[in-house]
Amino acid sequence: METPEVTVSSCSVPDDEGLSSYRQHLSLPQELLAEDQLRRKLKFFFMNPCEKFWARGRKPWKLGIQLLKIAMVTIQLVLFGLSNQMVVAFKEENTVAFKHLFLKGYMDRMDDTYAVYTQTDVYDQIFFAINQLPNISVGNHAYEKRGAEETALAVCQQFYKRGTICPGNDTFDIDPEIVTDCLYIEPIMSLDNGTVGKHNLNFTLDFHRLVAVQLMFNLKAINLQTIRHHELPDCYDFTLTIVFDNKAHSGRVKISLDNDIEIRECKDWHVSGSIQKNTHYMMIFDAFVILICLSSLILCTRSVVKGIRLQREFVHFFLYYYKKEVSYSDQMEFVNGWYILIMVSDVLTIVGSTLKMEIQAKSLTSYDVCSILLGTSTMLVWLGVIRYLGFFQKYNLLILTLRAALPNVMRFCCCAAMIYLGYCFCGWIVLGPYHVKFRSLNVVSECLFSLINGDDMFATFAKMQQKSYLVWLFSRIYLYSFISLFIYMVLSLFIALITDTYETIKHYQQDGFPETELQRFISQCKDLPNSGRNMMAQSDLDLKEMALKEDLKFYFMNPCDKYRARHQIPWKLALQILKIVMVTSQLVFFGLSNQLVVSFKEENTVAFKHLFLKGYSGVDEDDYSCSIYTQQDAYDSIFYVIDQALKPRSPDRRQ
Repeated sequence: METPEVTVSSCSVPDDEGLSSYRQHLSLPQELLAEDQLRRKLKFFFMNPCEKFWARGRKPWKLGIQLLKIAMVTIQLVLFGLSNQMVVAFKEENTVAFKHLFLKGYMDRMDDTYAVYTQTDVYDQIFFAINQLPNISVGNHAYEKRGAEETALAVCQQFYKRGTICPGNDTFDIDPEIVTDCLYIEPIMSLDNGTVGKHNLNFTLDFHRLVAVQLMFNLKAINLQTIRHHELPDCYDFTLTIVFDNKAHSGRVKISLDNDIEIRECKDWHVSGSIQKNTHYMMIFDAFVILICLSSLILCTRSVVKGIRLQREFVHFFLYYYKKEVSYSDQMEFVNGWYILIMVSDVLTIVGSTLKMEIQAKSLTSYDVCSILLGTSTMLVWLGVIRYLGFFQKYNLLILTLRAALPNVMRFCCCAAMIYLGYCFCGWIVLGPYHVKFRSLNVVSECLFSLINGDDMFATFAKMQQKSYLVWLFSRIYLYSFISLFIYMVLSLFIALITDTYETIKHYQQDGFPETELQRFISQCKDLPNSGRNMMAQSDLDLKEMALKEDLKFYFMNPCDKYRARHQIPWKLALQILKIVMVTSQLVFFGLSNQLVVSFKEENTVAFKHLFLKGYSGVDEDDYSCSIYTQQDAYDSIFYVIDQALKPRSPDRRQ
């Protein structure tokens, strides 16, 4: 982003047409003086801080402020990170505690597989959650109170308004409108009655029409661990929602617990010691960081404005006196991208520090927003230091290589992205029903990107289901071709682009960089597409030869050149773009529909295993590991399947 120093030679004046116009306005001494003054301004503008100090004794204030700012911002980020870490840990530990308290039989890492498969288990789970009380927890949890009364626990079931389903004869009659019916239970009820059951609440579920059951209640807690780190404790409001998901009606009711957390300032508190004094010191420190960033922002803004003014003066000088226009690339040399980067980091730091002060004052609780602002600003501050390392020839190799290789890398990535997206869509629609890593576009992209880096290759091959030999064979061709193409070709070419640029920069550093010149236009070729050249009088043979050459050249032109040459509208290009959009949309719609089918199949399969396989736990990766070893176990398993088949007890009452 930092531009190399512009070297302006002494007053040697070229003899050309532009200079003749320039001489009409100024005498030779005035001309030399004006040109020399502009040259000196340009040279001083592109000097580094040390050279500016040697030239005019200007102290490098921006450099000093940046070094001070990087230390202050980093310390601020570390302190906020330690505080935020306690908040995150408190949230996560409470969520895990709630899952163990209110989900019957819950064990760690069961979030994706935690489900029930019979109507009795559904009722047991609901009433187990209702009967659990926060005062049996080892934490300091309590019900939320509104005035003197505690808030009620809501049990809401969502079901289709009307429905008659007969899977046995393949008939159904259903109204898809969702109706919600809620039942409110006072927390005191479970204390007085000991246990709440189905008959106590007059609570019945119609599993034919049931879509979901939600248990919603609020708990409160205080995070006392912050006292040990000399911070005031926060009060937390936990909005818990236990969801029994039966949308698929597959015989498997998935259970999940969602914990929506809100942090509030405690109403009445008293802490002995010097915690308040430490909080004031932290707010003074944050205010000092804001002042440093404001100073940096003002100095960088002033430098950018000076650069734009000098750019206008330079463009006006060449246009007015030399009758030449300065190219866009030369004009952008005056806009220092590093200053813009520093200005962005200053703005983010100021906003983030302000939020941090509000959080410390317990006026706001936007920890996530504050962490994003402070984290991004600190990253940009550290990146901005690279600018000053770039002034040394042995340290600026990374900057020069990235700057020179970026255009080619972006073009290369655009082409590679087309191939990558094609593989993503293909893998999602074909392998999604048979592989857990291809169930959604997001997961497919993550899986393919990890394959490019050589991660988890064997697991990707091994987890492919073999229910369809054709799809299994396609998966092998798909994975082998993708890995071979991207690792051995695309990735190698990508590295070669960077390596080639690196070697070029090293060569330039040894032999000198090429001098920058104004943009030159190539006008020697007479048969350009947009030249508008008229055919000259020739013999018939020459005319035929020329026509053949023109036709051949036109045939191999790209659509844009054909349009400029003969105004031929690129219909094929437009149709291809339209086709890509239409086919991709069609694929997405079909994939979403197919995803529902696949999910229904798998959930039914899992439900049947739990219903008809005695002792099946559903936690083994290999279903064949569910085995028996005695004759008695074989008889028991057979009769268990017969008994379950004659008396189905799934949540959907299968027929």
